[in-house]
Amino acid sequence: MTFSKGSLILVDYTSKVKDTSEVFETTIEEEAKKHSFHDPNVKYQPKLISVGESWVIKGFDEALEKTSVGDKTTIEITPDKGFGERDTGKVRMIPLRKLGEDAEKVSIGDMVEVDNKKGIVRYIGSGRVQIDYNHRFAGKTVLYDINVLKELKTDDDKTSGILKRYLPVKDDKILFKKTGNVLDITVPEEMFRNDGLHVIKHLVQTDIFKFIPALEKVNFVETHVKQQTKSQEKTSSNKTETKTKTKKAKAP
Repeated sequence: MTFSKGSLILVDYTSKVKDTSEVFETTIEEEAKKHSFHDPNVKYQPKLISVGESWVIKGFDEALEKTSVGDKTTIEITPDKGFGERDTGKVRMIPLRKLGEDAEKVSIGDMVEVDNKKGIVRYIGSGRVQIDYNHRFAGKTVLYDINVLKELKTDDDKTSGILKRYLPVKDDKILFKKTGNVLDITVPEEMFRNDGLHVIKHLVQTDIFKFIPALEKVNFVETHVKQQTKSQEKTSSNKTETKTKTKKAKAP
């Protein structure tokens, strides 16, 4: 059975440029390592997608509407439904000094930001630098090798999927409890000092209310433990561990 608009699904994929076979994105950690762009700060996991709602590029989105759970296929996406056609008007020559402190460090192929816009350096010479503000893969046909893993249908699955989408923590730190029409979400301690926590909370509650309309309230629970208490708990834990090791040592 194919998906309807707004279905929440989990998809693994690896994407590459058709002409060069350059792999540029993946949800699979082994693939990232294989193609030498693994980032230890990235949480590799199946991508949560709301079908037909532009959470991914148009060609990918349209193809997902025709798939079902368990499908493994390759999608070919042309520029008009991918990263767009190249626009020569987005290639500009500017004075090298406009790059400020980076002017002496920049080289061809580098990604730079000028006037709050990111672009790729294409040429440097005579005190000027050419910056291409087109998307890196504009004008390219791309291929997506996809594996449709699961459709999230229960409230718990939807909640878990949404929290994993926004919280950059290990899965065992994602905790929540639904009681009637109220959802309590435990904020992981490592997120307390995150500058974007208020934005994350807003995005989470927006998606939660959208995909679980029966809910009437979402509580974000932060538990702060006194430092002295933490130290005592740690000491107690260490003592317990030591006793356990001692007992094991006495065993025949």
